Amino acid sequence: MHVAVFVERIALFDIHKVLRILAQENKRFVEPIVTTISRERTPFHVLISCILSLRTKDQTTREASNRLFVLADNPEEMVKIPVERLEKIIYPVGFYRTKARKIKEICEVLIKSYFGKVPDEIDELLKLNGVGRKTANLVVTLGYQKPGICVDTHVHRITNRWGYVKTRNPYETEFALREKLPAKYWLTINDLLVTFGQNICLPVSPKCSICPVRGYCKRVGVTRSR
Repeated sequence: MHVAVFVERIALFDIHKVLRILAQENKRFVEPIVTTISRERTPFHVLISCILSLRTKDQTTREASNRLFVLADNPEEMVKIPVERLEKIIYPVGFYRTKARKIKEICEVLIKSYFGKVPDEIDELLKLNGVGRKTANLVVTLGYQKPGICVDTHVHRITNRWGYVKTRNPYETEFALREKLPAKYWLTINDLLVTFGQNICLPVSPKCSICPVRGYCKRVGVTRSR
């Protein structure tokens, strides 16, 4: 007696085709708030909204950023706000007390060491307390349109799930992508995969049945989907 085994055919991974498909499909979803801010405001606003967004849902970041930027549009205005008031303005973003202190400290350093201007180099941004590689890359790419690859949890998860890279953490993923990802996608990869990761390629039980690039995905580590 023969048992038929059906295996889904996976096409050769074509990063150009996959990202083109996502760029088209993502139009039906709301773009990440930091992306919106980068188009409408300055690198300073990108930096602060990035800090607010860490461990925080996008809608909460959106609302907190809007409240804050009405009151403070630059580092000089920001440092005038007492930390206790900053906490109330940005609440309920994750770790709002810590973020309020870091925002105040960063603005003081920007004024003292950078003439109130946000640096446009990753190494300089990393000198600011509370700024990691994700935030630094996002400021450089979105704020200044300079080469960089912002790797957050979505970019790390999805590129590994596809089988495009095989890495253990976002740090390794960034440098693997710097070696492999065509330069023309460096500025857009984060936007595309954050939107895709928030709506389709979820961390737990991704929506594989409606995924527009399922035919290219190796589904590495996926044990449950819908």
